Amino acid sequence: MIRTIDTKELTEIIKEMCIAANHYLSKDMDIALKKAADSETSDLGRKILNQLQDNLKIAAEEMIPICQDTGMAVIFMEIGQDVHFEGMNLEDAVNEGVRQGYTEGYLRKSVVKDPILRENTNDNTPAVIHYSIVPGDTVKITFAPKGFGSENMSRIFMLKPADGIEGVKDAILTAVSDAGPNACPPMVIGVGIGGDFEKAAIMAKQALTRDANQHSSVPYVCELEKEMLDKINSLGIGPGGLGGSITALAVNINTFPTHIAGLPVAVNICCHVNRHIVKIL
Repeated sequence: MIRTIDTKELTEIIKEMCIAANHYLSKDMDIALKKAADSETSDLGRKILNQLQDNLKIAAEEMIPICQDTGMAVIFMEIGQDVHFEGMNLEDAVNEGVRQGYTEGYLRKSVVKDPILRENTNDNTPAVIHYSIVPGDTVKITFAPKGFGSENMSRIFMLKPADGIEGVKDAILTAVSDAGPNACPPMVIGVGIGGDFEKAAIMAKQALTRDANQHSSVPYVCELEKEMLDKINSLGIGPGGLGGSITALAVNINTFPTHIAGLPVAVNICCHVNRHIVKIL
């Protein structure tokens, strides 16, 4: 049975998601920050974590964006194969939702039409949209506005297969260490291992949208996430980059089959708010 969805409904939902994600911290990140404040060993680090939580509370109560950089709109759409859209072209409908969300929500417009000419689009479009077709008749939308303070600190490494798991660990630690205070720690680290150049990067970005308090269901990946979180927190960068035992709140890793000659590793770093919101149509 084919289910028909009017793209007007999609536009309205994405508009609401743009506004909500930029004003309210997700539940998983709220839990992660509270746990971090309880476990931080540095007095200054603990003070910074408490200040961050105070700022987030004020933002929610007064409808102020939780970060001045309201990000480039990144959207993952898992579309059921039994869904039919009617009305506006799908991609136009998604971008219209972003346009309405950023203009009606008075969110900062940070997108330029051309990477060299740098003329602002004035409505934060176009969004970066990743589509996948899945079984069923629903549409799962994940909206993750990405600020570029942390995005600029992200890296991709094209390792050799012989580098193995130790090479992967070194790549992750190198990326985080090089980022230092510039990614607004405590950070969330999204990692993509496998695929090819662009698949690894997309996996790393999508990994950031996973619950920060849940580990991978793959046993060795789960252990790697725990080990890397411990090693990253041993770097001493700390909250705000001012030292402490909590440099990262989570390390989320996704994997995918790859070529016999390669071992791509992408590390996508996000700041302490790690904005993301999910809706299902």
